[in-house]
Amino acid sequence: MTSNARPLDRRRHAFRPDLADIKLEGRVVSARFVAGMTKQVRHPVSPMRQAPDAHLGLENEALFGESVTVFDEVGGWAWGQLHRDGYVGYFPAGSLSDEIFAPTHRIKAPATFVYPEPDIKLPPRAHLSLNAYLTLTASTADDRFVALSTGGFVFARHVTPIDTFARDYVEVAEHMVHTPYLWGGRTRLGLDCSGLVQLSLEAAGIACPRDSDMATSELGETILVPADFEGLRRGDIVYWPGHCGIMIDSVMLLHANGYHMSTVIEPLSQAARRIRKAGGGSTATGPEISAIRRLPALTAA
Repeated sequence: MTSNARPLDRRRHAFRPDLADIKLEGRVVSARFVAGMTKQVRHPVSPMRQAPDAHLGLENEALFGESVTVFDEVGGWAWGQLHRDGYVGYFPAGSLSDEIFAPTHRIKAPATFVYPEPDIKLPPRAHLSLNAYLTLTASTADDRFVALSTGGFVFARHVTPIDTFARDYVEVAEHMVHTPYLWGGRTRLGLDCSGLVQLSLEAAGIACPRDSDMATSELGETILVPADFEGLRRGDIVYWPGHCGIMIDSVMLLHANGYHMSTVIEPLSQAARRIRKAGGGSTATGPEISAIRRLPALTAA
């Protein structure tokens, strides 16, 4: 590792002083390098934390059916890296399975239930959220439900083939309005700002980094907008230091935020004034908008 090398982001590179991903050999200093083992999330959602401590807040969440490369497992915790976005952290080991089913479908509704039998009057086994991965084995005779390889049945209209995507990620995000705010959350039960953006874009087949600082420099193209915000379009993504949201038109911003403790739609100008007034950002008067990014898919919209 050269002295002028840019430090690797631990959120997306699996390395510790005692252990690291074998792909990083020669790039980081560690006592041991391993290839890791692929496992699959078998709980409706698996919390990801920065350290093996259930009392710590969430860093991220892995959804049912997602794959994780596990490099270490001890004390009921698995240290691994999500295949979806490369995020690294600690998962409850019991939420992951060695048995891997190749996903064929995913959840396209904001949320749905897994039933023990194809009957909505029965108590559901689990609650699954948007973008959870499924492996289907069959449909019921009336095509109303689909059977999962892991057991149970899901309402057929709530699933879609894994390679079929929503046409408008803004519309996906609009369906998540009123979802409670949850730091590190990325399900219908609770979302943070970047979790909302990531889920919505992924539902439309657009890869998106997990955190807002990553997406600020990696997603779409920078749009220069004057102070009065003239020229914004539906689908533009607005970033502050540590926060982000999606424009649903030239005026209104959709974002999950701690002020409302919810996912809401409000005028961008109103949100910007409040965030500046709250302070704690990069300027003496509070954080200014750091970037506005426009995705090619909606450039001509």
